[in-house]
This record gives sequence, C-alpha cells and structure tokens, in this order.
Amino acid sequence: MIRSTKFLLKVVSNLKKQLTGFAIILLLLRSTIPAFAQTTVSLRQAISSALANRKNIQAGKMDLTIRKLQTEALLKKYWPQVSVEYNYLYNPILQTSILPIGIFNPAYPVDATKSIQFGTKWSQAAGVTVVQPLLDVSISRQKSESELQERIAVASQLQSEYELVYDVAQAYANIGLQQEQIGVAIADTARTWISYQLQKNKFLAKRLLKSDLNTALINHHNTLQKLADAVSQLVENKVYLLFLIGQDDVAHADIAIDMSLFKNNNAERLALVPMNDSIPELQQLALQSKLAALQAETEKAKYLPTISMKGFLGANQYTNQFSPIAANSWFGLSYVGLDVKLPLLIGEDKQNKLQQLKLQSYQYNDQRDDKYAGYVKDAVTAKIKTDRLLAQLKTLNENISLSKETIQIMQDRFDEGQETASTLNTEEVSLESILANYALGEKQLWIFQLDYLKATGRLNKLWQ
Repeated sequence: MIRSTKFLLKVVSNLKKQLTGFAIILLLLRSTIPAFAQTTVSLRQAISSALANRKNIQAGKMDLTIRKLQTEALLKKYWPQVSVEYNYLYNPILQTSILPIGIFNPAYPVDATKSIQFGTKWSQAAGVTVVQPLLDVSISRQKSESELQERIAVASQLQSEYELVYDVAQAYANIGLQQEQIGVAIADTARTWISYQLQKNKFLAKRLLKSDLNTALINHHNTLQKLADAVSQLVENKVYLLFLIGQDDVAHADIAIDMSLFKNNNAERLALVPMNDSIPELQQLALQSKLAALQAETEKAKYLPTISMKGFLGANQYTNQFSPIAANSWFGLSYVGLDVKLPLLIGEDKQNKLQQLKLQSYQYNDQRDDKYAGYVKDAVTAKIKTDRLLAQLKTLNENISLSKETIQIMQDRFDEGQETASTLNTEEVSLESILANYALGEKQLWIFQLDYLKATGRLNKLWQ
C-alpha cells in the first residue's frame, strides 16, 4: 500500500510540472491501480476478522471463562469438607482446677475444696474431620450472584464488540467514500486542465492577460492537490481498517472494499424500529442493578441458620516426657453429630450494608435511564441530521450538474471569444466549492447513518 501511494503522489506531483492534455486522465487512472494485488474484503468479513483478531476482544472472552470457573467453584461448596489435623503441644504450665472434695469424702467439710492440676507436660492429637453442609442459603445466593456476574461480563463483552463493529463500519465507509472522491477528483482535474489549455492557447495568441492564465493554473493546481490529499486520506483510512481487523503488516498490506454496500437504500436503514434494549451497555446497567439487589439478599442470608453433619475420628496422647510413640499413652476419640449455627452478630452493620446496596441498585437504574435517554436523543438527532443532509445533497447534486453544464458552455464560448477568462475561472472556483461540500456531505451522511444505527441497536443491518 505504501509503495503504491508514493507512486501515485509522485505522479500527481509530476503532472503539476508536465501537463500533456488528456494523457493526464490515463495517467491518473493508471496511478490508482495498486503496485500489488488487492484482496476484496466485504464489510461482514472485515467485522468477523476484527472480532477474531483484536486482542481486547480475546481478553474479554478470557474474562468470561474466568467467571464461569468461579461459578463452578461455588457448586463444590456443597461437597463434603474433609480436613486432617495434627498438633503436638508442650504445656509449661498445666491448667489448675478447683474440685469440691467435701462432696466425695465425708472426712472433709461439705464445702471443702482442693486445687488439682490436670493434664501432662506433653500432648499430641491427630484426626480427620468431615463436614457435610446440609443447609446454607448463602451458598445458593452466592451462586446466583456469580451467574449474574457472568451475564454482566457477557454484556460487557458484547458492548466491546458493538463498539468495535461501529469503528470497523465507520472505517469501511470512509474508504468507500474516499475512493468515490478520488474518482471525482480525477474528473475535476481533467476539467480544470481543459480550461487551462483553452486559456493558454488564448495567452499564446496574445489575447489573454497573464493574470487570467495564472488563475486558471491555480485552479488546476488546487484540483491536483485535492486528488493527492484524497489518495493520502484513502491510505490513512485503509491503514486504520487493517489495524482494526488485526492485520500485522499494515505498511505492506492492501485491501479493496465492496463498493456495492454504498448502493443500498438509505431510507430503509432509517426506517428501522429502534431496539434500544438490544444495546449491550443498557443490558449491563440493568444487570448491575439486579446484582446489587441480589447482593442485599445475600447479605440477609448471612444471618440465617446453617445446618451440617460433622464427624471426627482421631486420638490424643498425654505424657510427662517427650515420647511421641510411647505405648499405652494414646486414647481414641470420635463423634458424629448435627451442627446448627444461627449467627446473631457478625461484626458488621447489617442495615448500613443493606442501605448501601439499595442505593447502588437505584444508582444503576438512574444511569441506565440516563444512557437510554442519551441513545434516544442520539437516534433522533442523527435522523434529523440525515434528513436535512439528504435534502442538501439533492440540491447540491442538481447544482453540480448545472455548474458542469455551465462550465462546458463557457469553455465553448471562451474558445470562440464570446466569454471572458475571469468569468470561466470564477465558475471553476464555484464548482470546486460545491463539489467539496458534496463530498463532505456524503461522508457526514454515512456517519449520521452509522450513529443512528448504533443508537437504535441495529448496526447489524449494515451488512445483512
């Protein structure tokens, strides 16, 4: 692409110095052919390639996988929880308890007591604990939260893809419009060349002022420069599209686009029924509001009872000397039972937390309503601008036809000595201005249509 562009710009520059009649048209047409073969890429193919190759899209898909794994991990909280425990303790100070010895020995007063130390200097314990959750509402709430987080991640991913599709469609449309502008610029250059040659003949015959000839040459140079600018802008747009679709070597790659896309009926695109709820960003905010409400339910579940079966199988050893394997010093221990817990205080302000989550839910709803109103505003504004611009382009198109016809007549009259060079040059400048406005209007029209389709959730209608 870079080589072909440099070649074209060089041709345009040389043409400014070597103007040789209608050969200019052939040279310009030839210069628009790339220095190497192009691959035609449809808008659908460009979008598919962008979605498949853009790294931020791939990173988003990884996030979805992570979310799914987190949900699956929560399901295992219902599985039995098994732990192996072992400890070896040295007790430098043994625990002392007071025993009522008078109750057991009538030789002492009834209220007589005696301090007695319990335990040994050394002790160790080993065993296996098994806990099987039976009822824990918080686990199911956490699972529901995680599943909703998955849906939020999906909506976020879809929004990234939605924005990428818009960027690709915009770059694709810019290339198409730029190619059309190059065709117009070629025709403009040929026309100003004819006007220049006619006036040059008059000048050589000493029937025209040099200032008028200079003006004609200035007009022709301006059209040549517009052609060069259009080619440069085309390359810039192609580089951007190649970047979007994940082309590694953007400096030496080139693509051609399907120009039939731009022949579709514009009115049909704008007659679509808006589907704002299909916009991923709005879906994401709605899901985040639901998540905040669900988190409030999870918070309440922290104060609900939990029920599980708990069992332990192990043994303890007590010795006054360090002897881990001393015989007859181990004592077995086991139990199986029902474990019920009812949290009363867990070190948190429950009402404060619930109020925060409630406000977050309201916050997301407000943000969604505001975004929704913004999309509606964008759609209405784009539709108004499009309708206005379509009317303007219709008028400009009629004016262009009339101006070209007028210039043709004036060129003939000038050649016959019935028209002044000043009038012809002025008409050329006027036509160039109209053409520039028309080219700008075409570009704006496509952008307005893209904005409308984006705001109504119907970008896919561009290539369907």
